[in-house]
Amino acid sequence: MAPIDTSEKPIVWVLGGPGSGKGTQCEKIIAKYGFTHLSTGDLLRAEVKSGSERAKCLTTIMERGELVPNETVLELLKEAIEARAADSKGFLIDGYPREKSQGIAFENSIAPVTVILYFEASCETLTKRLLGRAASSGRADDNEETIKLRLKTFLDNNDLVLAQYPDKLTRINAEATVDEIFGEVQKILDPVVAAAAAN
Repeated sequence: MAPIDTSEKPIVWVLGGPGSGKGTQCEKIIAKYGFTHLSTGDLLRAEVKSGSERAKCLTTIMERGELVPNETVLELLKEAIEARAADSKGFLIDGYPREKSQGIAFENSIAPVTVILYFEASCETLTKRLLGRAASSGRADDNEETIKLRLKTFLDNNDLVLAQYPDKLTRINAEATVDEIFGEVQKILDPVVAAAAAN
């Protein structure tokens, strides 16, 4: 797969543990900057619904409880970016890459990432937020043990991803209020958007 010419459109990876509030921040970024929001989970669900040949393979994999191959996820991301490259102001890639190899593959086959926003919160905060969410949504899988395991898996893999991009990474304190956090996000994205507009 040859890289896409996104002609200087910013590509922003949005990373953060479950409960870090990145979904809320993505909504605010979309509202202000008009970026195209791409979540691999949404892309996979949409593909499964499409009934294509690829959808049949995906359904089989998911029914077996296995992870979808990285090549397939990358193909879906690449197709989504290509489809919107002409009219998008930039791309917000939500919750990807989850592993170091995915980041390398993304940059090789799609485009280099412009900036990485990492919403950082302590395990205690994330656990508390997820338990609160579980209580209100009645999600049985969100008990304390499961949550701690999910967070550990996320953090172990995430540290390897972050270590790869020291010059593109910005850590944002996700313990602050929604507006304070978005204030930090704007400090990072305003210059990125201005630079893209100048090209």
